[in-house]
Amino acid sequence: MNKQRVLTGIRPTGPLHLGHYAGALKQWLNIQNAGNHDCYFLIADVQALTTHVDKPGLIEQSVREIVLDWLAVGLDPSLPHVHFVMQSWLRELPELTVYLSMVAPFTWMQHNPTIRAEMKTIKAAKEAISTGFMMYPVSQAADILFVSPDPTVYTSKILVPVGQDQAPHLEDTNRIAKRFGDIYGDTFVRCSPLFGDVSRLVGTDGQAKMSKSLGNAIVLCEELEDLRKKVMKMYTDPTRIRATDPGHVEGNPVFMYLDAFDPNTTEVQDLKERYEQGRVGDVAVKGVLLKALTKFLGPIQERRGEAEKEDLLSMVTEGTEAARILAVETLERVREAMHLNYKVLRRLQ
Repeated sequence: MNKQRVLTGIRPTGPLHLGHYAGALKQWLNIQNAGNHDCYFLIADVQALTTHVDKPGLIEQSVREIVLDWLAVGLDPSLPHVHFVMQSWLRELPELTVYLSMVAPFTWMQHNPTIRAEMKTIKAAKEAISTGFMMYPVSQAADILFVSPDPTVYTSKILVPVGQDQAPHLEDTNRIAKRFGDIYGDTFVRCSPLFGDVSRLVGTDGQAKMSKSLGNAIVLCEELEDLRKKVMKMYTDPTRIRATDPGHVEGNPVFMYLDAFDPNTTEVQDLKERYEQGRVGDVAVKGVLLKALTKFLGPIQERRGEAEKEDLLSMVTEGTEAARILAVETLERVREAMHLNYKVLRRLQ
């Protein structure tokens, strides 16, 4: 092990959007380009089943979209320290999940804030909530801990780039790792979050969650005309009736997007000042945002077109096989700690 390991991923439930870029992909690129870490980017297709078990076709298509989008933004699996990993192809993960589930109290699952929040959004009756859904934190712990080096040799933590809303999952992962260690001996290193400078973008309608299903997301492969329509319809300041009324910049989605995607900070600051003074209208501000987003998305979409000619299957297969080497090592250490290698059955010499 020459480099500290980074594990992070995305569930394939639709095409990636600007929120994914600002909250995750931008940070992933910085980590990749620094070259100081072994990066494992996980396509969490099994975890996608926790909420989309009845939509296998969507998951299948979304896997392809994610790989294309990753390549389009600049992630490069041809680099020796970058690996695209398919969760369902790592057969060691379900086994590790089962072992970890034996030490993780079910109350931890029930009290996980993300689980509680998701349960409120599930339309079906509580009886229809699957066991797989409730075990999501344990599954995610396995996803992270499978890249753990031997803590008796290396003590560096696993780095996990996440948004602030995912921090409780990492806390659960560390609790599970500690509880396993308390029973069987220290087996895993701990994980540590890496927070980006933009934790989350709101939707174009001002709602906290950006989602293609809600119609409030700008996807990375957005057509130019659709981009124009979405930008010009964006929610701004509801208290502002006329362009000459003083406006609010704080909490205004248009300015959030400008801060995230317009590199001309001097222009953005000037717009903010004039907006607050009632000297520039919403249409003009949105025009500046449209120009910035068009310039930002252009190269991404050009690279995406080139990526469609690549052998995506080989990329993911090679990355998964690289991850399997770590998974096998981790499982051997886990089985040894749990006395599942059954040395007592070996023939006495």
